[in-house]
Amino acid sequence: MSAPDRLWINVTLFDGLNTAAEPMVVAVKNGLIERVCPMSELSASEREAGEVFDAECRLLTPGLVDCHTHLVFGGSRAGEFEARLEGQSYEAIARAGGGILSTVRATRVASEDELFASALPRLEALMSEGVTTVEIKSGYGLTVEDELKMLRVARRLGCERPVRVVTTLLGAHALPPEYKDDADGYIELVCHRMIPAAAAEGLADAVDVFCEGIGFSVAQCQRVYAAAKAHGLAIKGHTEQLSNLGGSAAAAHAGALSVDHIEYLDEAGVKALAEAGTVATLLPGAFYMLRETKVPPIALLRRHKVPMALATDANPGTSPIFSLRLMLNMACTLFRLTPLEALSGVTAHGARALGLHEHTGRIAPGLQADFCLWNTRNPAELAYSVGLPTLAQRVLAGNIH
Repeated sequence: MSAPDRLWINVTLFDGLNTAAEPMVVAVKNGLIERVCPMSELSASEREAGEVFDAECRLLTPGLVDCHTHLVFGGSRAGEFEARLEGQSYEAIARAGGGILSTVRATRVASEDELFASALPRLEALMSEGVTTVEIKSGYGLTVEDELKMLRVARRLGCERPVRVVTTLLGAHALPPEYKDDADGYIELVCHRMIPAAAAEGLADAVDVFCEGIGFSVAQCQRVYAAAKAHGLAIKGHTEQLSNLGGSAAAAHAGALSVDHIEYLDEAGVKALAEAGTVATLLPGAFYMLRETKVPPIALLRRHKVPMALATDANPGTSPIFSLRLMLNMACTLFRLTPLEALSGVTAHGARALGLHEHTGRIAPGLQADFCLWNTRNPAELAYSVGLPTLAQRVLAGNIH
């Protein structure tokens, strides 16, 4: 083995799935993790190779992954919070022209520069907490031009800040007013114009859909999935958030990386996820803000060994929260996840939900040196982030898919 560029010694290691029982060493060379071993196996000659950083038994984790956000949007939906406190449901607000369509109106009139300027502080808030990978969805434009505008802003955020940004086209987020009585016609637009345009410009890594009574039917979502796969794009799904339509199973059968929300997911759907290797992404922020009482089927997911990711769902209406660390606490409190499950949800399983598990989300040989060191006295305080400029350069070079 060649000499590493840098050695991290005396590390308390959480590798994305498990915590090591003794102080560890992480050796890095050319931006990749070359070796992970106990301190007892480190030779004197290895100590002298490259730059040595003594972690003094501080906690080292993979860089955090926020695998479901809507960071790019215009306007505000603060008025909806009052309406929900007065008893109006998310569905009622949406059918009255609020909800997603309210943000659509504001996003359409905003320029790319305006959307970038408003999204940047949201992204930086996540980065300040150790997030090194973030997925950003479109879905507030609902025209070809406006969806591409949002995706361009998301790509720009990844270029101008040292963070890995994964972009997802969520054209099938809601039915725009122009297609009020023609959902199939809008799905035709998404499949035959929007997806091809995003793919041709290299603006999207994946395609998402909102499979719900106030969104799109299972059959319509399946058409979107087929179009995405035909253009070489991964697929994801907003499913079983408000009702059980079977959208999660349909997404899993189509090869989805993840299905997200899933409060109303049943055992048949859980089994479909397990068989397909699809990740279940939990979004406690939206659960809390919508005052939901139906908890995702955590026990079933555990029983069938379905990986559980965890994300902010950061958006203007139903989860205006830009703190992944808060989601860790909320998931343990609201969903009764163990701390280890929660931390795996924002590292190893979060990366798997984006199809990036061969690059990041774990501290293991061959993966990128993408990790965070946390202070000993205050474990919630980020002391140091590693590898971020290198990661940004690789995203620009097109090596992250």
